[in-house]
Amino acid sequence: MKNTHLQHPEDSILTGDLSVLDWFLAESELSVKIDGAPAIIWGTNPQTKKFFVGTKSVFNKKLIKINETHDDIDRNHSGVVADILHHCFDCLPSFDGIVQGDFIGFGGDDTFCPNTITYVFDEIIHQNIIVAPHTIYVTNTDLRDAVASPMILCPKSTEHCLFVAPKCNQLDEDWDSIVSFARQMSTLCEFMDDKQSKKVKQQLNACIREGFPVDDITQDAIANDNGIDVNVLRLWSLVKSIKDDMLFTCSNNGPEAFITDVKIDGEGYVRTNEFGMFKLVNRESFSHANFNMARDWQPAL
Repeated sequence: MKNTHLQHPEDSILTGDLSVLDWFLAESELSVKIDGAPAIIWGTNPQTKKFFVGTKSVFNKKLIKINETHDDIDRNHSGVVADILHHCFDCLPSFDGIVQGDFIGFGGDDTFCPNTITYVFDEIIHQNIIVAPHTIYVTNTDLRDAVASPMILCPKSTEHCLFVAPKCNQLDEDWDSIVSFARQMSTLCEFMDDKQSKKVKQQLNACIREGFPVDDITQDAIANDNGIDVNVLRLWSLVKSIKDDMLFTCSNNGPEAFITDVKIDGEGYVRTNEFGMFKLVNRESFSHANFNMARDWQPAL
């Protein structure tokens, strides 16, 4: 699939795309979603055949920032991000392909808070950098046309780089009945267009940011404000509840994770199958905290 921003399953149905209902039922690959920052992309540049590192700006449509030397990093980046990329350039192993991962931190400690979540490892990390790889890309042209898929086999850690890829488990559950009910409910909906959907997503995110429940009263208010069918928002809530139940069946063996002093299972998971790639995230805990964290983050150095 194309390199696009991961959606919450419930957000995908607002315009009438119901493929997520098939996604719930299909056999899937499951990976842990690590809350690192920044995203690191590295590997072999298909155009030059040279090793590179970068951030998501390697996928820019116009100002592409691919770093094949330390001078490239200094020209394209500054501050903390440049420092991280310099270390990644020196410490990441070469890869015959393109990988994306999340930067967790520099070694020398057992506790790291790269973004919203604090991770506590079982022992002091002695490698120079810690990265959680999760996605591979394939392209025959340039990175703007790269097609993403989940990384199944994690690269081996090296003397200089610790790769973190927790193993996942999902309990077997029967989702057929509730998904069938969601299909029936969808027949009552008059779905919104892309412009309406964008505004509604902003309003739903605002509710989550402020800790307001998206209950019947909130749904009626959003529907009236946008002149849309409230049944779509009721379907959104139902799909969200299926997502939340599915998230509850997942577990992993990764490092302990905390938001402030509250222990959590982690940011969530990415579940991928023939019907798409969506994230399983508890929006009331992680997304609420992420929305309200300081925007000028400083990764643990």
